[in-house]
Amino acid sequence: MIGLSFGGIIAIEISKLIRTEKVILISSMKKRTEIPVYFRLSKTINLQKIIPFSLLKKSNPISNWIFGAKSNSEKILLKQILEDTDISFLKWSIDKILKFQEEEDVPDNIFHIHGTADKLLPSRNISIDKRIEGGGHFMVLNKPKEISVIIREILNY
Repeated sequence: MIGLSFGGIIAIEISKLIRTEKVILISSMKKRTEIPVYFRLSKTINLQKIIPFSLLKKSNPISNWIFGAKSNSEKILLKQILEDTDISFLKWSIDKILKFQEEEDVPDNIFHIHGTADKLLPSRNISIDKRIEGGGHFMVLNKPKEISVIIREILNY
């Protein structure tokens, strides 16, 4: 099973319910301690209840920087993703990320791929099995060959 970003948290939880041979996380987190301090601070002050979510759905230079969208095609895709994201789902997922409490019960069959330039989930906070130099949160789009090679190695394919 492969989980990207928030999908990595979901993959961990699913792997606790069904047998999985391997769980591959990409640009994600495994434990509460891997959540950046600013996310934890946001939870403390309930920022997710204050900030207008419509702002999070707008593409801008800050969102491009945070997600690592550099080329015009990546910026256009990110803009479309943000516009297409349901506000109810966005609120729910941010709430779940901020309340993520995993610390001890992380399955041992997890392999974590993470970029060194991820601004959303900085690599300095995360225990990583394979680092992608210069990879940001959007690295599945701008570093697909490197990620594919690693996945094939993990799967012995």
